Amino acid sequence: MRRKNKSTAKFPNASRLKVGIVASEYHGHIARGLLRGAFETLQACRVKKSNIGVLKVPGSFEVPFGCSTLLRMEKYDALVALGCIIKGETDHDVHISRAVSLALMDLSLEYGAPIGFGIINANNLAQAKARAAGENNKGKEAALAAVRLGMLQRGAAPPKESRMGF
Repeated sequence: MRRKNKSTAKFPNASRLKVGIVASEYHGHIARGLLRGAFETLQACRVKKSNIGVLKVPGSFEVPFGCSTLLRMEKYDALVALGCIIKGETDHDVHISRAVSLALMDLSLEYGAPIGFGIINANNLAQAKARAAGENNKGKEAALAAVRLGMLQRGAAPPKESRMGF
């Protein structure tokens, strides 16, 4: 019997899955890091490059509209929402974060489609950079959550030791 090594055991074989990514262009250097992390995870899950679509939108506030657009196309099994909201001098970030979070959850439930949540909420640029790079990359986490839930919805059994988002 062939044993999986620990480095690939957490990545399911999602070669049949079609995944859409909606990425904010605001805070471009952060967004590119999140997108890179999402692609790395999708590649580790063996999602075919031809089964990945990317839609870029101006900012995080527009991510739910982008997701809605992709969901209406009925082309993807799962979506990954990526963006960055950094606290400013007012509480504007709180309102944007709440609106985006609620809209994405509403879309996921309305369409019955998983949306991996990769919208960073940070107090400053240093925190945002830390969450868009390395092993702490929230784009990686969002992509893995979307893949696992997409496979679950398609009838695949979840991994024995699954930590899906909590």
